[in-house]
Amino acid sequence: MATQTSPAATDVTAGPATALLAASGIEKSYRRGMWPARRRRPVLRGVDLALYPGEIVGLVGENGSGKSTLMKILVGALAPDAGAVRVTGRLGYCPQEPRVYERLTCDEHFELFGHAYALSSAAQLAGRRGLYAALGFGQYAATRADQLSGGTLAKLNLGLALLADPQVLLLDEPYAGFDWDTYLRFWDLVADRRKAGRSVLIISHFLADQERFDRIIDLRDGKAVLR
Repeated sequence: MATQTSPAATDVTAGPATALLAASGIEKSYRRGMWPARRRRPVLRGVDLALYPGEIVGLVGENGSGKSTLMKILVGALAPDAGAVRVTGRLGYCPQEPRVYERLTCDEHFELFGHAYALSSAAQLAGRRGLYAALGFGQYAATRADQLSGGTLAKLNLGLALLADPQVLLLDEPYAGFDWDTYLRFWDLVADRRKAGRSVLIISHFLADQERFDRIIDLRDGKAVLR
């Protein structure tokens, strides 16, 4: 996934360790209205954000605060008007709406994403077996995506983001469609990533179990503010 290179960004909300992801001075505006009254509406006004090894960070904000815009910029799907993003290592992204191919099975999705990540066949197979076990949906390995329930589709969506064991994992509203058992399995996976020195950013309009996070940041008035 393409990223932008910049000098290391600073973040007063965390320590001096080298950041796995650093966003510096991110600005983004959208044009609104019809010409000639069309005007620009700022959404992000200089966001600084860093993710460090072994930490879980929550990013919250009201609807329209720019959470999804910031996420798209962090993963390289949207260019900022100003600022830059630097990522060290592999980045995994779990979008709010699953991006899957309806006619492919779960196994076929893992094979396809394994090729995209340049994983060996053995690594891809071991990865998907581990994720089936961790998330509890191995019985759907040969089921097409268009035949999966919403909850199982959410598991596949998360599994694809985790397949390559990314150093940085970005999750956009990851709880949607999870039952209680899957919710607990999810936090087990997140805890494992912390122990392995990986970083996780969870974006949501509401964060439960706040004690599970190392930091929670509010996206407010276009800037990231430590809660």
